[in-house]
Amino acid sequence: MAFMEKPPAGKVLLDDTVPLTAAIEASQSLQSHTEYIIRVQRGISVENSWQIVRRYSDFDLLNNSLQIAGLSLPLPPKKLIGNMDREFIAERQKGLQNYLNVITTNHILSNCELVKKFLDPNNYSANYTEIALQQVSMFFRSEPKWEVVEPLKDIGWRIRKKYFLMKIKNQPKERLVLSWADLGPDKYLSDKDFQCLIKLLPSCLHPYIYRVTFATANESSALLIRMFNDKGTLKDLIYKAKPKDPFLKKYCNPKKIQGLELQQIKTYGRQILEVLKFLHDKGFPYGHLHASNVMLDGDTCRLLDLENSLLGLPSFYRSYFSQFRKINTLESVDVHCFGHLLYEMTYGRPPDSVPVDSFPPAPSMAVVAVLESTLSCEACKNGMPTVSRLLQMPLFSDVLLTTSEKPQFKIPTKLKEALRIAKECIEKRLIEEQKQIYQHRRLTRAQSHHGSEEERKKRKILARKKSKRSAVENSEEHSAKYSNSNNSAGSGASSPLTSPSSPTPPSTAEHAPF
Repeated sequence: MAFMEKPPAGKVLLDDTVPLTAAIEASQSLQSHTEYIIRVQRGISVENSWQIVRRYSDFDLLNNSLQIAGLSLPLPPKKLIGNMDREFIAERQKGLQNYLNVITTNHILSNCELVKKFLDPNNYSANYTEIALQQVSMFFRSEPKWEVVEPLKDIGWRIRKKYFLMKIKNQPKERLVLSWADLGPDKYLSDKDFQCLIKLLPSCLHPYIYRVTFATANESSALLIRMFNDKGTLKDLIYKAKPKDPFLKKYCNPKKIQGLELQQIKTYGRQILEVLKFLHDKGFPYGHLHASNVMLDGDTCRLLDLENSLLGLPSFYRSYFSQFRKINTLESVDVHCFGHLLYEMTYGRPPDSVPVDSFPPAPSMAVVAVLESTLSCEACKNGMPTVSRLLQMPLFSDVLLTTSEKPQFKIPTKLKEALRIAKECIEKRLIEEQKQIYQHRRLTRAQSHHGSEEERKKRKILARKKSKRSAVENSEEHSAKYSNSNNSAGSGASSPLTSPSSPTPPSTAEHAPF
């Protein structure tokens, strides 16, 4: 595939952050093994589901591949004798379902390529490293001064974004990183505007943005080159990880959980907020803040991956903020993601769940105040503060930043308008997704309430009362008819030829039996 080739017609741009759930529906025993029929669903729509068939050996292979994460995953143990017994198969099915629940609810595991390929082979069968290599090779034909040193395998979390260690041929000791990424579901810019904006990124100068050395794009992907940093990202500092290691190995199960010093939290937090404010004031959509997108350069934080929003890539934390309808602009997304980042800097790990009901002891109450304004139930329900408001809070207001570098990022008026429209489209898709999730949650809650034991008892009591009331009403009606019949006979009015002492009983079609 040439680097300047157009994307295939009708290409489906999946949102890889939409959670996959998996339920084992049945099992079937063959001659020497058992197969498990699994229903996999993307997101909340039952229509967006499919069946896969897996053996225990498939689970075992997946589990072996996931060992790099350093987690103790609950895969049921192997059994060589008696593994075709009905009771054993039923018990194993329960264990495998528990295993699926664990890997699909772990934020990092559920987004990794290994799990996606296991659950959705139709959409994740491509070899993206190979595709990226083909694209990069085509690029080097026109730019021969660059040379690939080695692929940096799986250092990031994105399935469709690949990294390569680079060098310049006449400067062999200098190391750079090339990133290649496919388009995402939120790419709303025209091809022309998209390519112009990507090529504009090297001109962006800011003390808290990591400089882009080279950038180019075609209609289907983008390729950027930056200097390689041995110290790595802010997340590498927090987790004491080696930058070149795979994402799963670095961040899934840290050996030592320890937050940063208060002064580091204050300084890094202030620097990140300053660059977010700069981008917001410029009208440049970001929406991709997390600790791995912040490069550490000495004591200075520098933001990475400004190209992500241009490519239309979904955010690392999308499955979190898509649950809250008040987090519906890219500015509020940045603030919410800043809350996640601040939590990680403070406690050395991400929050167990969001919203956060209560926060562990922190180095300062000023830290907790910011966390509460971005991650608490009240904040998620009522909306995020602005970046300007966070800068005024006690945690950051007294931080002195010393930098002589003047920010520069000139975006032509026409491209600013294109960015504004693209931003609105990104937000519109988010709002629509949030609306669907909200309606689904309401429906599920109503169905759960309707099916609860307490509700069933209430309905039985109401049904009995209604039945008794109906019986009483029917009895009174029957008595009234009987009385009217006697009165008619006594007055000589025309009546059926029946004995006065034996009136015709009411029709069973008209009245329910007593």
